[in-house]
Amino acid sequence: MARQKGLIKLKGKIGDISFYKTQDGHLAREKGGVDASRIANDAAFVRTRENGAEFGSSATSGKVLRDSLRTLLMTASDNRVTSRLTKLMTDIKNLDATSVRGERTVGTAIALAPAKALLKGFNFNNRAILGSVLYRPYVVNTATGAIDINGLVPINDIAYPAGATHMSIKGAWAKVDFATNAYDVKLSNIVNVAIDANPSNVNLVPVAAPAGAGTDLYLLQIEFFQEVNGVQYSLKNGAFNALSIVDVQ
Repeated sequence: MARQKGLIKLKGKIGDISFYKTQDGHLAREKGGVDASRIANDAAFVRTRENGAEFGSSATSGKVLRDSLRTLLMTASDNRVTSRLTKLMTDIKNLDATSVRGERTVGTAIALAPAKALLKGFNFNNRAILGSVLYRPYVVNTATGAIDINGLVPINDIAYPAGATHMSIKGAWAKVDFATNAYDVKLSNIVNVAIDANPSNVNLVPVAAPAGAGTDLYLLQIEFFQEVNGVQYSLKNGAFNALSIVDVQ
């Protein structure tokens, strides 16, 4: 893979070279590699097939988590969240010490405490890390899914972007079964406050416990708005919004 330079950027194919644009810029790549049918059947590529199977499984687990949180990700995610989440799921899958090579999965590994520790603290928007946005301690009640932030003074406890006048805080309790790819998510109430010096106690309670079996994920989201003539508008399409997994059970 090579990077295109110069004023004229090419797109398409010339001979065996493909020219294309990605978020990393204009690139060029030469056609090559082993034939797909050989990789699928040749005994010499058994390790490759095993790696491919595990990578596909990890990517699927990442997609299941993204799908379960789609409504939250619409306002708080970065353009690399898919690849970052796939890498995280791969690291979790590697903790599966009971399955044979090629069959290790997130669904098996996630039962382990080290795997849950890897997932806890994941930020879906790496431009707005929760720990760099919220400086007030919060408490997660894993029995009810409630998240409490007591004595929040927005102007002191929040790293808010220029132009923001208000913020909304929301919680979520998700139950995701990485073995069956089933999930259920319950959102909390939304607390909207002005970014000023007035203290408040924030209590976020999901409407109910999520149904089904699986791993319990507790999430906290902060969104910023600018009020103009009584209407609150999202800042830069959510570029400053934070969304993080604050606990895993």
